[in-house]
Amino acid sequence: MAPARTLAIAGAGIGGLTAALALNRIGYRIILFEREAHLTETGAGLQLSPNASRILIDLGLEQRLSAAAVTPDAISIVNARSGRETVRIPLGEKIRARHGAPYWLLHRPDLQAALLAKVLDTPGIELRLGWQFDDVSSDKTGVTVTQRRSMSRRQDQAQALIGADGAWSAVRRQVFPEVRAQFSGRIAWRGMIDATRVPDGFDHRRVQLRMGSDAHLVAYPMAGAGHVNLVAIVHDQWRRPGWNEIGDPAEIARHFAAWHGGARAMIEAVTHWRKWALFEVPGGAFAKDHIVMLGDASHAMLPFAAQGAAMAIEDAAVLASCIKEQPDDLPAAFRNYESLRRGRIARVQRTSRRNGQIYHLKGASRIARDRTMQLLGGARLLARQDWLYGWRV
Repeated sequence: MAPARTLAIAGAGIGGLTAALALNRIGYRIILFEREAHLTETGAGLQLSPNASRILIDLGLEQRLSAAAVTPDAISIVNARSGRETVRIPLGEKIRARHGAPYWLLHRPDLQAALLAKVLDTPGIELRLGWQFDDVSSDKTGVTVTQRRSMSRRQDQAQALIGADGAWSAVRRQVFPEVRAQFSGRIAWRGMIDATRVPDGFDHRRVQLRMGSDAHLVAYPMAGAGHVNLVAIVHDQWRRPGWNEIGDPAEIARHFAAWHGGARAMIEAVTHWRKWALFEVPGGAFAKDHIVMLGDASHAMLPFAAQGAAMAIEDAAVLASCIKEQPDDLPAAFRNYESLRRGRIARVQRTSRRNGQIYHLKGASRIARDRTMQLLGGARLLARQDWLYGWRV
């Protein structure tokens, strides 16, 4: 029989760490295991909108995260050809007043470090690094989870297994073999611009989105030393799985050779590029018996709504709420979780795909897009995100 009030979580990324904290807070002992021997992240940035930041604040992380975050004043949408601003969407105090929580820009390592520190300070969460998911079997009382490290094996009984092990999830591969990641036909390049190399004219108070034909470029400031995070999205058929392939600066420069000089200056300012192929898990995989999925393991999505990390954080909060309501019937709690998450996740995935198409329009369609944005104005464009940013558990 599975030990009472014990849950196993595969994967100690943002979703798994958040889930460990949320579930421990409602009285569960957590076994959190991660295949990597060290939780390290390269210098990628991420955007956390109020739907996610309010959950992290509720978990007691506001002081630590606010010290590491930038709170931008606005998103500036820029025409790639002319370099002129098309529209400015307000953030800062306006979005906090509207939704009761901040819009943060963070180094992913800073978010992970804050979550990890909280986990390590929390009795009742056992973190095992260097242990990889190997197998799970389920019965009417719970699960038996097998992990491996090199030639060693260990097994744990728990009431349930939560798969939070990323887009290439080993848990999903076993439990939902029919659900597979699909290549989008695009790749993302990321780089960090050193403070001494940031081109003149970049506004450190704003997120900058440059939209061009078949590509777009996102730049935003990072806290601390004045670095700028840069992400470039292009169409490409390179599709190697993974997140951290070394990129050739000459290759990315060719993609943006015809862009406005300001964009080219940003590209040229990056000295070390990484790239990854963009995959998504459309439709998602959510729950089966005593096994439940969250984050990218469940529903990896394209990054064109800046909601990948936010959806994992939301998943963790909703899962904890559902288990709290039905602690004596976890399969039923997981079905409720799926019913609450499936529609919202599908809408965010559709929005991300649609944004990717809108960002890359050309010709007359591009002109019409820019004119529509100008007519709507930044305040109305922000209001159109109320369904996304105003969400609460």
